[in-house]
Order: sequence, then structure tokens, then C-alpha cells
Amino acid sequence: MDPSSVPDFDDLPKVDGQPQGCAWGVFDKDGKKDVFGTLNFLTPQIVAAAAAEVKDGVSISLNWPLNGIKFPLPGRKPPVHRPQPLRDMGMDCEGWDDELDFNTQFSSQWDSLCHFTTDGTTYNGLRPTKEGLSVQSTAENELPTIEHWHSRGALVGRGVLIDWKRYHEETTGTPYHPLDGYRIMPEEIEKVAKHQGVEFKHGDILIIRTGYTEMLEAPTPEDFAKLQALTLSGVHGSVDTARWVWNHRFAAVAGDAHGFEALPAHKPDGTPGAISDLVLHPWFLNQFGMPIGELWDLKALSEYSKKTGRYSFLLTSVPLNHPGLVASPPNAVALF
Repeated sequence: MDPSSVPDFDDLPKVDGQPQGCAWGVFDKDGKKDVFGTLNFLTPQIVAAAAAEVKDGVSISLNWPLNGIKFPLPGRKPPVHRPQPLRDMGMDCEGWDDELDFNTQFSSQWDSLCHFTTDGTTYNGLRPTKEGLSVQSTAENELPTIEHWHSRGALVGRGVLIDWKRYHEETTGTPYHPLDGYRIMPEEIEKVAKHQGVEFKHGDILIIRTGYTEMLEAPTPEDFAKLQALTLSGVHGSVDTARWVWNHRFAAVAGDAHGFEALPAHKPDGTPGAISDLVLHPWFLNQFGMPIGELWDLKALSEYSKKTGRYSFLLTSVPLNHPGLVASPPNAVALF
């Protein structure tokens, strides 16, 4: 769908029982509920224009190791890798297979639209259940899970890096740490984009670097002490931020932090809240149908962007293809 044909946040058609700005039904077609959300902004024209970003023949992986976190993460088990000799599997030859057991949220990931629900409901009024997510084929799956992306050629578009960490360190002269809970406001994102010489376009994938995964690669005792406070730098979670993101017609957002938005979440009165008080997760995943990328490895991307002065690039991402998948490693590559 041509992004310019879609109403701004405050002009979206009212959806019964939902706040103004809900995009349910906007992308529905032929009486069928949409499962792609804002990926619909990635039209052939927008993808073709994004391909023009490739000039240097340089590709950069944005995927952190699956075992990038080296300490226990409550509720999410680390990956377990099991190499298997072919002979042990009954094959009369030398060689190896392997098995990999991992939580899709442990490292670099895309959150599908089923990851976060409000009163059990997600994008387009659909209600994920354990039974519904356990389908054996995508053809029978009406939930907006991530394997549906394959029917539209996965994700290809123009990525834009907002290198918040580098900008803050080079222009403010003030101390910065990704665990200090700095809340990045939309106007600050605009300021960094202008500083970098980037102009946002419809269908862009917005990527924010805070330095979080880089810190986790070699955490110090001070870092572990900060982790206990559960304060995490990220984009400020508010309805105004959601409005700003929608009105830019971004196809998706991603970053190197655990939740993209700053922690702790803020309640409407500005006081700290719990995980259930997250603002951008329900707005992006549930109301807009906008996937969120987390824990991406952005260090090499930052270095190349700084070296070349180019902060936009062709982005490709091909998640795992399994029915009912709630999240997936992004398998993301930036091409310059």
C-alpha cells in the first residue's frame, strides 16, 4: 500500500474499543484480515528505490551471536548446541549434523505481532493462544506470526541508522551509559538524523544504536550493578512517540537494546511502571502491526557509517520459516 495514501495518526478511522491511532483494518484486503501490518509500506517502488543505496559492494551482518549474553537471563534459557556424528545417527559415513535449541528472544530478534498482547488481543483484533500458535502449517495460521513474511519475500527496504551512542558521546561531552535509562525523544532522533545528513522516507526501517549489546559483550562489575536497577536507555515510550513513528510511515523499528524503548516504562502520570506498562510495544505490535527488532549487533554498522558518512543502506532480513513462530533471529544484513 502506498504509505502516502494512509491517514496520519490522528486521522485514522476510529476502531470501536481502541484508542485513536489504531490501524486495525487499514491494510485488510478482500474481506481478509491483514497479518503484515506496516510491512505493507514496503511497496515494489520503495524496495526498488532502496536498492539504489548499494554502491560500495559492502555487506555487514547485524546479527549478534545466539549466545551473546554470557550470564543467566531470567525466564529465557541460553542456546544449547549439540553436534552429532553421522555414524551415531546410523549413517555409514563420516560427517556431522547438529541440533540447536534456543529461545527466540535470547539474542538478536524480530518480535512478531503476537509477542505482546493487551487483554489477550494483538494486531487486528486477533487473539493468540497456545493452540493457535502450535499450528503445523502456515496455510492454516490466521495469526500475524513471523513466518508469513516469506509469502511476501521476507523484509527488504531502506534501513536508517540513528547512532545515538556516537552522537551523544561526540557532541554533548557528557557521560553516557546504555544502562542509565536515558529516554531518547523523537525530536532528538530528528536532531541526530539531521546531524548525520539523513532524511527519513516512507517505508524506512528505523534502527537506533545505544551501545547495549556492546556493553554486554564484556560487562564490568559496575555494569552488573547498573543491570540490577533495570534502567535501560532507549526511545521514550509515549503516545506522542507512537504518533511520530506512525506519521513517518516506518515499516519497522529495531535497535541494539532489550526492548527498543527506555526502561523502566513510564505510566501516564510519568511515574516508573512495570513491564506491563510498556507503551511502544502495545502501540507498535498491537495497534500498528509494526515489528520490533531487539538486541541487534550495530557496532560494525556504526563504524562503517562513520567512515563513509552514510547512515542509510539496503536492509534485508529473512526470519526463520516455521508455522506459528512468535519471534525469530532477524538474519539481517546491511548492504552499502
